[in-house]
Formats: sequence, structure tokens, C-alpha cells
Amino acid sequence: MQRQLYIRPYDTPDGIQKLNKALQETDAVIIGAGAGLSTSAGFNYTGERFKKYFSDFAEKYHFNDMYSGGFYVLESPPEEMWAYWSRHIWINRYAPIPNDTYDRLYDLVKSKDYFVITTNVDHCFQRSGFDKKRLFYTQGDYGLLQSANPHGASAHKTYENEEIMRKMLLAQGFEIGQDNTLIIPDGKAITMRIPTELIPYCPDDGEPMTTNLRADDKFVEDEGWHLAAQRYSDFLSKHQDRKILFLETAVGFNTPGIIKYSFWQMTSEWRNATYACLNYGQAYAPDEIREKSICINGDIRDILKQL
Repeated sequence: MQRQLYIRPYDTPDGIQKLNKALQETDAVIIGAGAGLSTSAGFNYTGERFKKYFSDFAEKYHFNDMYSGGFYVLESPPEEMWAYWSRHIWINRYAPIPNDTYDRLYDLVKSKDYFVITTNVDHCFQRSGFDKKRLFYTQGDYGLLQSANPHGASAHKTYENEEIMRKMLLAQGFEIGQDNTLIIPDGKAITMRIPTELIPYCPDDGEPMTTNLRADDKFVEDEGWHLAAQRYSDFLSKHQDRKILFLETAVGFNTPGIIKYSFWQMTSEWRNATYACLNYGQAYAPDEIREKSICINGDIRDILKQL
């Protein structure tokens, strides 16, 4: 199927009604989720949330969002780098989800045979009730660390990080609420460093540790990753000839090959497949599958409220 280079946003007439009908009639739903879904859920990387927790780093390094900050601090001392990343990881992985976007999506599919493939790394699906055996996080997990140079015993292993992240944050002067809210206490200075003894090293190879996020060929695909990939493959094989809805939610064009292009291809080739694209400003389907597609342009949370 030829892919068009110029993306023209498109709104299917009566898209909400058509998507409701497709949800009712489908045998299975495959959700493909991109970063915009978490943005709609309140995980903004800019604005007040950024200023609240990273104004000190922004002033020193002159960046304006959490994503950019991860690159700016790479060359800083490890005590400072982990001060930054512990904040970033905590508020995007362990702190409460700001609103009910994921809950609404779960309510939409929980009675269906569903599976989720996502490039998001914030674990919001599992925290919102989705079955962890129906989730495939392709790009990693903020809740995991890995060796920076995985080899030997560490080559295929990841490590839970909640305990060490908590220690790093408390050492900077933060407090953590019972619901894991990150609190800046009144009258208490927050430092931009962690104690040297808290710098994490891999217990299996002694190398410095890093986040388990896909950035280069050292990204660790652990046993859980491979099990999830196999479950996704099995799910696709099981439903290839049945009525299936590919429900793409806020997937952009940074890594379109993981979700978007594969959804287009399967919709084109599978006789009973329907493709739904929910996206703010990029609701689109190629001409080849336009008749099998439902495109709804808008904020994901607003769309889910209508379904």
C-alpha cells in the first residue's frame, strides 16, 4: 500500500456514531496509543507542571520542557543527572494520573476482547485497570532501569526503580504523599543533586545504570518485553479473519512504523478490519483504506466523553 507523504487532516462525517457502531459490532479491539493520549490525561511536559518541578534545572540549562531536559543533563555530573531523572520518572510514572482519560478508554473496551500496543512509557494503562497480559510497551518503562552497557548477566535484564527513585527525591528535600504525589515542602530548599552513594550501578555487571527507554541499540528487551511481543503477535493471528477494530489514539509521526503504518497495512489486507484514527490535528487515513476508516479530529479526552 502506497503511503502518502502529505497528511491532510480528515473528519469522517458522523464519526462518533460510526465509531460507536464499530465498537458494538467488533469481535476485538486493538488499541494503538501514542504520546498524545498521556498528554490528554494531564501528563504535560511543559507549562505549570514543568515549572513546578524543574524551574531550577531550566534556569541553569535553559530548556523549556521535560523531554528536552533529559538530553541537556546527559553531560552533567551523575549526582545532578539523577536528581533530574528521579523527578521526571516519579511524576510521570508513580504520581497519580491527573485525570480520567485512561479510565474512560478502559470503560470503552473492558467488555471486549482487546489488546494494547503503545509507545508510551508511563505505565498508565496498567495503573488504570487494563490487564497487564494485554499490554505491549514497545519503547520501555519509566519504572525500570537497565545497565548502561548491558552484557553478560545484565544483557537481557531490567531492574525495578521505585525504591531508589524515592530515596533520591527525599535526599533532594522533596516529600512524597501517601498517594505518591511529589510535594515541595514550604520553607525547605530543594537541591539539584543526590548523594553520591545513591548513584545506581548494575548489580550484575557493575556498570552505571540508565533508564530503560529505547534510545539506541543498548536498549534492553527483557523477558517481559518478549512475552508481551509474543502475546501481541498471537492476538493478531487469532483475530485476522474476524471483525477487528484498530483504534489508534493520538499516535503521531515520530515513530509511525510501530503502530500507524502497521495498522494501515493490516486494515488494507484484512477483509473485516476497521481503522479508527483519533487525533488532534492529524486525524487521517490513506485513500486506499478511507472507506474502512473512521477519522475523528479532536482532543482524545473530549472524544472519549462522547462515546
